[in-house]
Amino acid sequence: MESAGTRESNNIAERFRLNTEGFFRFITTPGIEPTNNLAEQAIRFVAIHRRITQGTCGQTGQTWCERIWNAVGTCAQQARSVFEFIHDAVFAFLTGTPAPSLVPDTS
Repeated sequence: MESAGTRESNNIAERFRLNTEGFFRFITTPGIEPTNNLAEQAIRFVAIHRRITQGTCGQTGQTWCERIWNAVGTCAQQARSVFEFIHDAVFAFLTGTPAPSLVPDTS
C-alpha cells in the first residue's frame, strides 16, 4: 500500500488500519473509558505543575510537593474539598488535635 503522505501520516494511517476496533471500542461497549490510561490522568496535574514551575531545587520542596499532590489527588478521587482538608489539617496542627485522614471512611 503506497501513499503520497509523509512518513508520520503513513504511520498513523497504518495504526488506524491495524487497530480500528480497539481505538473505537469505547463507543460501542458500555463501561469502557475513551482514554487508555487512568493513572496518567490521575497525575496529569502533577506533570503540568512541574512543567510550569520547573520543579523544586531541594529535598524540602520536593517533600512538600509530594505531600500536597498526594492530598490533592486523593481529595479529587474522594470528591472532597482540598481547601477544607488543608484548612482542617492546619487547624488541627494549631490546636493540637488529631489531623484529618485521607483514608476513606468505609463504615
